[in-house]
Amino acid sequence: MTTQALPPLTLYLAAPRGFCAGVDRAIKIVEIALQKWGAPVYVRHEIVHNKFVVDSLKALGAVFVEELDEVPDDRPVIFSAHGVPKSVPAAAQARNMVFVDATCPLVSKVHIEAERHHENGLQMVMIGHAGHPETIGTMGQLPEGEVILVETVEDVATVTPRDPARLAFITQTTLSVDDTIDIIAALRARFPAIIGPHKEDICYATTNRQAAVKAIAGKIDALLVIGAPNSSNSRRLVEVGRANGCAYAQLVQRATEIDWRALEGIRSIGITAGASAPEVLVNEVLDAFRARFDTTVELVETAQENVEFKVPRVLRA
Repeated sequence: MTTQALPPLTLYLAAPRGFCAGVDRAIKIVEIALQKWGAPVYVRHEIVHNKFVVDSLKALGAVFVEELDEVPDDRPVIFSAHGVPKSVPAAAQARNMVFVDATCPLVSKVHIEAERHHENGLQMVMIGHAGHPETIGTMGQLPEGEVILVETVEDVATVTPRDPARLAFITQTTLSVDDTIDIIAALRARFPAIIGPHKEDICYATTNRQAAVKAIAGKIDALLVIGAPNSSNSRRLVEVGRANGCAYAQLVQRATEIDWRALEGIRSIGITAGASAPEVLVNEVLDAFRARFDTTVELVETAQENVEFKVPRVLRA
């Protein structure tokens, strides 16, 4: 009996992909906190948007909650990498709780920027996604009404600031670089005096992962992005693939979610992972392809990352 030869497939593996320095730091914070204080350690909101990571930390003794009032006074609580409104650490302090802020330093940079502009009497326009934890956290740094949220170029037309001459803008760190350019252009056209950040708010990891997808999009029949459906940067990678000539793009949390029927007849596929997806899930997906195809893997690397963020001092003591 002859075994049927597997169909050939070229697999373009994007780099950089997967964990960024902020995600790496946030996960380390939970792990070190568990070593330092023992279980349970509470985490307000998913530490990063990835079910596999969250489940792994739950197994070590982390308890994930949505609000601070679900946390007992005598247990430590960690705030997620996406950042929290100012009211959250204030409430923790009022209860004399031990808390650790795992906000990504690049998100904290946007918070500081917003506060600085506010102190100078400017009203903020935030480019971001309504309801995303990072947007809620950033808008929550300033008093109600001080941050106007815009999601699209169309939204810019409806902005009614207190004083059009006294405005500044900030952006969510995980947006699509290309979409944001258009919104910024619309803001500058409508409000010529608007002040922008010295350096782009979109983080290096988001930019790098999008650039790597652009580099492979023209060569592939399909793109697979490993990431969570509630992960903003992962969803942007799907959009970037489609916008750059890849007709079919799929977002999957892990190999079991791959829609193989949709991939019938493909000769080349691109694989990347959002900033909160661990490399173990990438390897799982590669193994699933190797089981079904005669694969040739090509690494397409557009940048090298060597950024590292220290954990907070309370955990280094």
